[in-house]
Amino acid sequence: MQINDVTELNVFKYAHELTLEIYKATNNFPAEEKFGITSQMRRAASSICANLMEGSYRNNSKEFRQFSGIGRGSVGELRYFIMLSQDLGYINKDLSEKLIEETKTVSKMIYGLIKSLENK
Repeated sequence: MQINDVTELNVFKYAHELTLEIYKATNNFPAEEKFGITSQMRRAASSICANLMEGSYRNNSKEFRQFSGIGRGSVGELRYFIMLSQDLGYINKDLSEKLIEETKTVSKMIYGLIKSLENK
């Protein structure tokens, strides 16, 4: 699969929007979490697109697939931090459920990308 610009893929666009939502959601987290859960959530979210981008710049589809898998792992990490944030009372249940649904969608989209790269 030849990817000229990964930013044109729906999975990249959707994951980027999720990252922006995570940044907004963590703006009001307690100050003592700045280097804790706030940082972890932001890094996990931004890692999704960063890995898709890096993989698309690699030499072949095998490497792109590998980096897509790493990005998918970041989705799982982010999902946990969303759950934790709700349990700690940093975000409400409605926002948590919305963000978790979005992580599920991104995970499925990345899985589809990985499958499409397997045959290339």
